[in-house]
Amino acid sequence: MEAFFRTHTYLVEHVNAPVRRGLMDEIDWNDRLIGIKGTRGVGKTTFLLQYAKEKFDIRDRQCLYVNMNNFYFQEHGIEEFASEFYRNGGKVLLVDQVFKQPSWSKGLRKCYDNYPGLKIVFTGSSVMRLKEENPELNGIVKSYNLRGFSFREFLNLLTGNNFQPYTLDEILENHEQIIKQILPKARPLDYFQDYVHHGFYPFFQERRNYSENLLKTMNMMTEVDILLIKQIELKYLTRIKRLFYDMAVDGPKAPNISQLAIDIDTSRATVMNYIKYLADARLINMIYPPGHSFPKKPTKVMLHNPNLMYAIYPSKVEQQDVMETFFVNSMWKDHKVNQVNHDANYIVDGKMKFRICNAAQRNNFRQAPDTIYARYNTEVGKGNQIPLWLLGFLY
Repeated sequence: MEAFFRTHTYLVEHVNAPVRRGLMDEIDWNDRLIGIKGTRGVGKTTFLLQYAKEKFDIRDRQCLYVNMNNFYFQEHGIEEFASEFYRNGGKVLLVDQVFKQPSWSKGLRKCYDNYPGLKIVFTGSSVMRLKEENPELNGIVKSYNLRGFSFREFLNLLTGNNFQPYTLDEILENHEQIIKQILPKARPLDYFQDYVHHGFYPFFQERRNYSENLLKTMNMMTEVDILLIKQIELKYLTRIKRLFYDMAVDGPKAPNISQLAIDIDTSRATVMNYIKYLADARLINMIYPPGHSFPKKPTKVMLHNPNLMYAIYPSKVEQQDVMETFFVNSMWKDHKVNQVNHDANYIVDGKMKFRICNAAQRNNFRQAPDTIYARYNTEVGKGNQIPLWLLGFLY
């Protein structure tokens, strides 16, 4: 136990969290079992350590961070470790990468039932289905999602500002006034291209090649998050990677499921399952017509965020595709995005029409009063025309 406390102290002392994540204030920390899911690379470990640093003195032995990667847990379960921690006065156990422990959900259930004064906050992959696949956690776990940096968080980090998020309704109703408050302090377009290229994953701050680091992260998403959690045999890994690459190179479009099945030598049903796994891993987003969902074929498949586009096939990146990917990714946290086949408009929350367009080009379509035009290559907007970058302030 002493070795774990020494590691905890060192990590909390040296945690580098220059941007306070908005999720910190969204979580009800009074709950006893809290799950924080997120794709690899978005900063889940840093988030746990930041919580420990904010809420507890570094010498306070009531809080302890542990990582299930530690070989100690190959022999000792979560419940056994939590029992010793609790008996010695422990109150908050922060468990990183919980899925690395066999039967982790049953262990958490025992902790919840046996140690009423213990709070456990754990992290896991976005691929995990906490309640659907782990019925023993139903009714006791509160689940949250940690996303990559929003454009707002990225801008705050690089400019030293403390811009606050806005709801979609606030942006639509007051975007002209909101922009007047932002522009005197920062010029968003000076930073926007950097964000869509390399600003979503917090590790852009590290002194390593970002694209190479992101490629490594994507491989880990498929090799560990998908294969390990979904219990897929290793021999099928190349098929999943080939499928992901083919869809990425094709750009945002409706997938040809029959052709993809031929390309990776499997069935149409398996292709659809693999696409779902890639979406769960936050490598792609699937967009459906209103009222439709998996396992039906999506209207469009696009990469989860623009950074992935530049890492996989930078020579083929189209600006319109990047901006639509940014739009969908920004909306995804709190809003539902749909699209009908062959329609340029996106439908948000089943009622609002959005169209993504280039403000630097003369529009070759008639503008409709019932449509919101999210325009890129501009800092300002007017009426139903809003600057696309401002949607990066939704969280």
